[in-house]
Amino acid sequence: MDTIASMNSKQRVAVIGAGLAGATCARTLRLAGHAVHVFEKSRGPGGRLATRRIEWVDGDGRPCTTRIDHGALAITARSGAFRAFVDDCTRAGWLAEWHAIAADDSLPIDDGGPRHLPVPEWPALCRELLQGIDATWSFTVDGLHRGPRGWQVLARGEAAPTTFDAVVLALPPAQAAPLLGPHRHDWARQAAIVPMEPCWTLMGVADDAAPQTWDIARPPTGPLAWVLRSDARPGRLRMAGQALWVAHARASWSRRHLERPATWVQQQMQGALADWLARPVDWQHCVVHRWRYATPTPRKAAPALSCWWDAALGLGVCGDFLGSTGIEGAWLSAKALAASMLHCRAHAAAAEAAAATGDADRHLVT
Repeated sequence: MDTIASMNSKQRVAVIGAGLAGATCARTLRLAGHAVHVFEKSRGPGGRLATRRIEWVDGDGRPCTTRIDHGALAITARSGAFRAFVDDCTRAGWLAEWHAIAADDSLPIDDGGPRHLPVPEWPALCRELLQGIDATWSFTVDGLHRGPRGWQVLARGEAAPTTFDAVVLALPPAQAAPLLGPHRHDWARQAAIVPMEPCWTLMGVADDAAPQTWDIARPPTGPLAWVLRSDARPGRLRMAGQALWVAHARASWSRRHLERPATWVQQQMQGALADWLARPVDWQHCVVHRWRYATPTPRKAAPALSCWWDAALGLGVCGDFLGSTGIEGAWLSAKALAASMLHCRAHAAAAEAAAATGDADRHLVT
């Protein structure tokens, strides 16, 4: 599934962020011979490729659990490179094609190609990519220090025990900016002003009271941008009498109500979903999630660079805010950064080998 570049020496690389960009870059570098360590503030990988475990007590007092996709909608591929990656993952059983059925009164959902989903849940793709790679979870990186022995990764003022030759930031730009500031002021300034769209997301379990003939919709009006049945997607568990609903609010609505209390947002989104369905929803359990940095704001032109790499510092940045937007953009940016790092390392190794040969030749002449 991967092209492995030759490496003449092993580098220690810290990758901060375990979403798709971080996992892709980490895997590519690891297959090329680097010693990679991933740091992630959450308890597991995935980032915005997210599935939430939900627990509640039903009307009979029995504890219940389920899992609901509340992050990205689906994977679509436009470029040949990413299409090949999706095909490889599908053959490996990591992804399944989703033949989505749209509601009759939905806006068009055609986005130019087949849709795929990781199975059995979104984070599974990043878990597969990170197989065999060391990781530290629940570690919120709040500082980077570069000293004579290399980079130190800091959380709450405490440094991780290992020093690194290079650091990769695979984070939303607003989170990357303060880490970049002491080392690349220009990158930090650019990252700080990148506009990202927020998204409030409603998810929950309801009684399945009506026949369901569709599994996704784009309401043409109202606060909801997308409505879907999480349990109707490939590889997801479907329980008789239950419906797992997910609704993503429009970016404009989410921005306007970003700091509202979650209880208020939940009430508003529940009402909007009932309006869209034209019937009440009998909820068993329901919560909302606020994505502050859901997607980059759509732009008229692609950035000049799909990744940032400073070989002298050993510092790199990747993410969908640099590449084309969406899941494919995150993957392309991560692959571009890894390629830049490997290219620079190959040149450095060649120079070191040439210098060593020159020293030996001079010794023989002497």
